[in-house]
Formats: sequence, structure tokens, C-alpha cells
Amino acid sequence: MTFARLASLVALVAATGAAAVQCPTGQTTANAACCALFPIVDDILQAQLFDGAQCGEEAHSALRLSFHDAIGFSIHGGKGGGADGSILAFNKTENAFHANGGIDDITDEQFPLFQQSGLSAGDFLHLAAAVGTANCPGAPRLKFFLGRPPPVAPAPDLTVPEPTDNVTSILARFADAGFSPQEAIALLSSHTVAASDVIDPGHTGIPFDSTPLVFDTQVFLEVLLKGSMFPGDGVPQPGEVASPIAGEMRLQSDSVLARDPRTACFWQAMINNQEFMTSSFKAAMAKLQVLGQDKSKLIDCSDVVPVPKVLADPIIKLPPTFSMSDIQASCPQLRLPTLATQSGPAITVAPV
Repeated sequence: MTFARLASLVALVAATGAAAVQCPTGQTTANAACCALFPIVDDILQAQLFDGAQCGEEAHSALRLSFHDAIGFSIHGGKGGGADGSILAFNKTENAFHANGGIDDITDEQFPLFQQSGLSAGDFLHLAAAVGTANCPGAPRLKFFLGRPPPVAPAPDLTVPEPTDNVTSILARFADAGFSPQEAIALLSSHTVAASDVIDPGHTGIPFDSTPLVFDTQVFLEVLLKGSMFPGDGVPQPGEVASPIAGEMRLQSDSVLARDPRTACFWQAMINNQEFMTSSFKAAMAKLQVLGQDKSKLIDCSDVVPVPKVLADPIIKLPPTFSMSDIQASCPQLRLPTLATQSGPAITVAPV
């Protein structure tokens, strides 16, 4: 299906308010225009991009890509089209930005599949983020809206916060895009399944917590633990600070946000509160994925996104050898949940 044909279907459904239908592929959706997405989800995204619906590197990177695309936006104007897919359509330009280091791997993988799909760059990219996230157990089922027009230009440089930025700079950039400090922390829930590919030269896939294949609150705990080591060759690099666990990276930006009085309570509230974290992340992502778009012209196709697996036990634990006294809590008015300690020797996190 061409983009022009898809756009006409979106306009028709928006005008008529069509009832739920059964698609030729057998699935049911609330809007007929969404039927075209099921083969894209199954045959292009899950089968080809996500290696059979895995919560792997491509899923993690697709989620990162959606943020780097959408945050190229300002509520005051002059900073790009937001969630328009410009980072995919104009990847040669935006991949060169320092903050987008390492993102060329996922744009290179997505670009031929985007061309195969018939979707606009923005629709393909943000559908991929929602589907990839759904492959991670414990994740919320993200929303997806169809009908973004093709991007007209790349976003400008210096719109993506970097790990070396201070809290004031990070919060100012989020505020310029329309996000509160609490929403900024909610978006960083993505770090539960994230990894570094470029901060430590020669070392890729270094996770940010000890459970990188599940969407849980472990990252919010581990960022607050006392750090004593660095991954890779053990040499600190710009943008990272000492980690508590061998093989794990702690971003400098995460560390300062977790301890700053403007954001510490939001960070600490996520610990062992799976429902709060996932609902906060889902709401912030719903806002992020339509930045710069006229939502009245989009069709809600959220029912094409797979339903993520629920975690059998969302209760997190302290890593072996750690106790409650090792948590550097920075929100005195919020009581930490009492956490049990995992049994066994100290753990080493392998690259994802």
C-alpha cells in the first residue's frame, strides 16, 4: 500500500468514524485503516527487525530511536518536526550529530524495511518502537497513532540531551519540548532495557541495569547504589560514573538526576513500583510519540500493538552483597521500600 493510499484511508476513517472490523488477516481492529498494519507488524517488524519478537538489541534501539526522533522539537518552534521520522528519512544528516552516536546501526536496519512498508517514516519508526517495547516482559502496551505526513527536513543538532549534561540543562531541554521533570524521569524508564554502544570505546551492548531483558524497576534502584567500578577496561569515560555491578554502566546523567532535589523524589518513587513506572512511562510516551503532529488527523491504531507479557514477579531485589544501607537515597520525605537481597555471589552483567 502506498503512503498516498494510506493517507486517504486515514482521512476516510477520521471522517466517518468507522466501526470495528475484522481484517483480511483475521485480526480485529477498531479502525479499518489499521488493517494494513498487521502484516507490517508480523512480517516486517517481528519477523525481520526483531528476530521473531525478541526483546533484544533491535527492540532496545528502536525505543531509543523514537526518543531521539521526537525530542527534536520545541513548543516555541524552530527545532524540527518532532515525531515525524526525520531521523530515519534524513539519517545521514542526523546520524552525524554527537548525541546520536551509535544510532546508525538501527537506522541502517530500519531504512530498507521502512521503504518496504509503505508507511511514512514517522509512522514506521514509532510503530517499531511500540512493537519492540511490547516484546519486553513487564513493559506497558504503548499507544500508536497512524497518519503522520512525511518529514520535510532533518531536525537541528543539539536537541537530544547527552549523558554529560547537567540537570539544569537536561530539564531545560525537556521543558522546551513540553515535558515536566516528572515526565522526563518517566521517559528514562526506557533505560531498564537500554545499553551503551559508544560511551566506552570498543565495548558495545553494556546494559544500564542487571535485568536488561525485562522491563522492571531495577534500574531505578541500581542507579542509587554505591558505585565502585567501571565496565569495559575499567577506565572511566566521559558520560559515565562508577557502577555498583561488574559489566554494568551507570550514566552520569542518570546519576545526577537520581540525586538532584528537583527530580530525586520522582526517581525514588519508581523503585519496586512496577505499575506506577509503567503507567507513567506509557503516558509520557503517548505524548512523545505525537510531538509536533496534529493528533486530530491521526487514527488510533493502538490495538495493532502486541500485548506484552506480564512479569510473574515484578518485585525487585538488591543485588548480592548489597544491603539497604548501600542505597544513596536523595528524597528524605519518601520512604524507601524494604528490599530483600538476592542470594548467591556478586553478579557480573554480560553485554546484551
